[in-house]
Amino acid sequence: MQEHNEHQPEAGLALPANQTSMWDTIRYGGTAQQVSPFARDPWEEAHRRMLARHKLWLESLQHEYPSPYAHYKIGVYIRYFNQTKYENYLDYHKKQFLDCIALCPNWEFVGFYVDEGSTPPNMESAPAWCNLLNDCMAGKIDLIITQKVSNVSKKMPEITICARLLAAQRHPIGIYFISEDLFTLASYYQEDLRDIGFLPDQSLEGLPENWAEERGLTDD
Repeated sequence: MQEHNEHQPEAGLALPANQTSMWDTIRYGGTAQQVSPFARDPWEEAHRRMLARHKLWLESLQHEYPSPYAHYKIGVYIRYFNQTKYENYLDYHKKQFLDCIALCPNWEFVGFYVDEGSTPPNMESAPAWCNLLNDCMAGKIDLIITQKVSNVSKKMPEITICARLLAAQRHPIGIYFISEDLFTLASYYQEDLRDIGFLPDQSLEGLPENWAEERGLTDD
């Protein structure tokens, strides 16, 4: 049986028989009959084509935004780190959000949630973000607006899990990231909520109801 080479380029990306890529020569020590220094690496070419197909798919979608006609209770999350010469930059930034929300009469502004720092820490160590999530779960907010994904976390699994949990509530809670123009309650993201890989295995044993007492985590 011929051994499968995991480094073989995918179908459709093979070079002509009379030309060996210099990348093959470098990787496998092959002898090129005709080596062009400008020949594309077939693996990089495969990746480029995959990204191009994904971009075409995204452009084919009818983009969705939070509806200005729906009644949303808005919480605005800001990660503040002043890199400008203006001392009142935070006030200016807040005014931008308020002016935008005012264009949607059905939107109800609840409050600002501001964490300071140039880069986000872990979610659990961002007090304003945690307060915002608590207010979401308490029914006070059903739409979070923030400037960009990296304001919340640089760990994409954290963002994904958080967005799914919020969207899966009885009254779904959305996040709109302005810079990325990404709305987590858009219809084309709903299929992700039915991904069974997101749910814990049924054989997983849950914690007992009195687990906090057993570990001495309750106040006496």
